[in-house]
Amino acid sequence: MNFLRRTLVSFAALTLLIGVAVAQTPPRPSPVPRPVVPEAPVPPPPDVDGKSWVLMDYATGQILASKEPDLRVEPASITKIMTDYVVSAEVANGKVHMTDPVTISERAWRGGGAGTDGSTSFLKLNSQVPLKDLLYGLIIQSGNDAAIALAEHTAGSEDAFAGLMNAYAKQLGMVNSNFENASGYPIANHYTTAHDIAILSRALIHDFPDDYAISAIKQFEWNGIKQGNRNTLLWRDPSVDGIKTGHTAAAGFCLAASAKQGDSRMIAIVMGASSEKARADSAMALLSYGFRFYETHKLYDASKPLATPKLWKGEQNQLPIGVAEDVQVTVKRGDYDKLKATMDIPSTLIAPFKKGQQVGTLRVTLADQPVQTIPLIALNDAPQCGFFGRLWDSILLWFHSSKTTSEPAPGSK
Repeated sequence: MNFLRRTLVSFAALTLLIGVAVAQTPPRPSPVPRPVVPEAPVPPPPDVDGKSWVLMDYATGQILASKEPDLRVEPASITKIMTDYVVSAEVANGKVHMTDPVTISERAWRGGGAGTDGSTSFLKLNSQVPLKDLLYGLIIQSGNDAAIALAEHTAGSEDAFAGLMNAYAKQLGMVNSNFENASGYPIANHYTTAHDIAILSRALIHDFPDDYAISAIKQFEWNGIKQGNRNTLLWRDPSVDGIKTGHTAAAGFCLAASAKQGDSRMIAIVMGASSEKARADSAMALLSYGFRFYETHKLYDASKPLATPKLWKGEQNQLPIGVAEDVQVTVKRGDYDKLKATMDIPSTLIAPFKKGQQVGTLRVTLADQPVQTIPLIALNDAPQCGFFGRLWDSILLWFHSSKTTSEPAPGSK
């Protein structure tokens, strides 16, 4: 009996302790309803001092904002971006080498040397300078003598080099440019556009990142003379790492600038500004606007099947279809959920197909406006099957529609 009494007392005490413990635990607060945040508007681009200008997203090549992007203008020393690209391409192709000794001809010395009114690297007549050092002088000091010397060494003459410049420009899709010299010295029929320079700048960054990195160097010394990079944005913002300035009385003040913040890179081109400060302020405003109000998203991975439609007369019954490169898109912040993607694929796909062969089209739109149009390709080889398999599929095809179908892409909104 005593045992039972002690057990009941202990149980009552334990119950009391548990009750106290529970009573002392504060209840969870009720969730506070979040205020409805209005959609943040994206303002128009900033006022830009210039005849024409372009803001381009590097990852996608999309033009985010512009004014007269295809207006033909004199490029002045912005020309030297093209000179840099051509020399870098010829080095990559093994035609010339960074260690080549380059002779400074009388033409280079007289046409771009210290005795001229233009920018110079102060190269000595008949001296030999390593090609790499000339590239530094071209990009950092904007040396006209370095440009001419590089052109003569690379192509034999500056005229022949101009032909190379135009050939590379055509390959890059610079449809509104024509180059007559390597330095940007004013001459008839020498022109470009802000859009074309954006295309060129993006190609330089992508194709020759090591050479592009030279444009971030703030000063370079040659012949005992130290000169600073004319791109003042290098001192104003650490995210800016290129590219090139230009100025003549006819061209005005020009600047091709690029900056990287996190995984995003923007390219701003300003042509024909009224002053050195105006071109820098305008380019910086465009870059800041791009980073602040736009964002880049990867929609689809390269070589990952987006569809596996029926394949007729093939060894396999399905054909994996995807994209050759990652599909990225840049949109105003807040617009990502509004994107739509569709795939246009013929409903009848008949073997054979080669890997990489275009099969259809991926279309990305925003508010029914096109954003990206990308080829859909076969991800594998798809050979034909044997005779009887082809015969059987031929019979079945009599009952099959052959119209092109359009369907939402995986993950589309």
